[in-house]
Amino acid sequence: MIHHISVAAHNPLHVSQVLAELLQGQSVPFPGHLDSYVALAFDPQGTMIEVHPFGTALVPGNAANEAGQLLPNLAASIYTANHTAISVPVSIDRIQSIGEREGWRMVHCRRGDNYFDVIELWVENQLLIELLPPEIVDRYLAFMLPESLVAAAQAAAAQPPIAA
Repeated sequence: MIHHISVAAHNPLHVSQVLAELLQGQSVPFPGHLDSYVALAFDPQGTMIEVHPFGTALVPGNAANEAGQLLPNLAASIYTANHTAISVPVSIDRIQSIGEREGWRMVHCRRGDNYFDVIELWVENQLLIELLPPEIVDRYLAFMLPESLVAAAQAAAAQPPIAA
């Protein structure tokens, strides 16, 4: 279970506020980190999303017992392979209205061979967050059961590879 993630944004306060709206939670400053915020869901899992200024990188500490640090990364790309899927208590229609209001790309997508659906929300049109509102989360959870994953993996292994 993932309890929190951290992301970077050009406008961390605003992004944290929008994410908190999707979680039906609250955005608060991230203690000790200037211009960083946290979107809190206030759910039993402790779900939160840290939002740091774009160009911030997490780097390991130098000493064996030194924690990682947030430092500037001047070579940061606006795109990343990192993304997350999050269950949210708001409807697809609400996600769409938030996406339209923010000018962020929002797409209802089917994954795999009709495995499940997600709502892609592209935060600041750069960061992918897959949202699972109540209308579609059950199908996702059913697909993620061990027996469904094994069956999908076996079906995929039986398919010929795609030539590059």
